[in-house]
Amino acid sequence: MTYPEFWRVYLAAHADPRTRGLHYLGTGLATAALVVAGLAGDWRWLLAAPVVGYAFAWFGHFVFEHNRPATFGHPAWSLLSDFRMLGLFVTGRLGEELRRAGIAPCGAEARKPG
Repeated sequence: MTYPEFWRVYLAAHADPRTRGLHYLGTGLATAALVVAGLAGDWRWLLAAPVVGYAFAWFGHFVFEHNRPATFGHPAWSLLSDFRMLGLFVTGRLGEELRRAGIAPCGAEARKPG
């Protein structure tokens, strides 16, 4: 599987907006934990980062999507895609990606950038 093929599978596995929201929250908190680890020089925050990030994401998969997180099959691509999805959401471009993948965007995602 190529990364573009994986990306479409990844988006399909995140069709529920609640799952995407939990991913955004988890990715943001994990990133914040890494920043705190660097600023405070406390290695425990390094341990907290993946725990916090994955806890929110996996909760969404198990409760809302009822699927297996992509982390298990393609961990590096999954992590990259978490940040890609968040970046597209923040810049208002996720809706178009979802439409291309055949997934109906909702809320803020449905608005086109501009």
